[in-house]
Amino acid sequence: MAGAGLTAERLTRAAAELADEIGFEKVTVSALARRFGVREPSLYSHIRNVQDLRTRVATLALTELADGVAAAMLGRAGKDALVAFANAYRDYARAHPGRYSATRTRLDPESEAAAAAASRHPELTRAILRAYDLPESEQTHALRLLHSTIYGFVSLEADGFAHARGLEESWARGLDALDALLRNWPSAG
Repeated sequence: MAGAGLTAERLTRAAAELADEIGFEKVTVSALARRFGVREPSLYSHIRNVQDLRTRVATLALTELADGVAAAMLGRAGKDALVAFANAYRDYARAHPGRYSATRTRLDPESEAAAAAASRHPELTRAILRAYDLPESEQTHALRLLHSTIYGFVSLEADGFAHARGLEESWARGLDALDALLRNWPSAG
């Protein structure tokens, strides 16, 4: 299986699948080499090292997540867009736990691909905020609130809430609360 048709893209996709199976933090060059039935040195003509591999997986995951969120939000505004946005994040985290974990990777701002993938998420959040008519000076605060609330819930759910009863109701009520807050955003000061 020498070479096995290896490319950087094929390795990245395989590493993303591996992340979903065993956890992002356990993705290594040697684990990936085993998956392809090749020796580690065979991979180094396509990737530099484990950090490069993980950055590629994070960039892929950020792109996939943004694509899914954008598709879910298409043609929606206000609460409908907020719910679509949040559900797309949650659904991605459930379907791809390793990749979702990879989205939390701090990426090199000098990397064009990584920067482009990461920049789409705040843009999508700002698209939600337009319907709520928040002043420009308040949008960063609202953006942080939305991301921290959604990320927090999804992370707690992935870790296994101690009280899983009523989980769907809590999710829906949390989104209702975010909508109400955004419609009644407190004035500064």
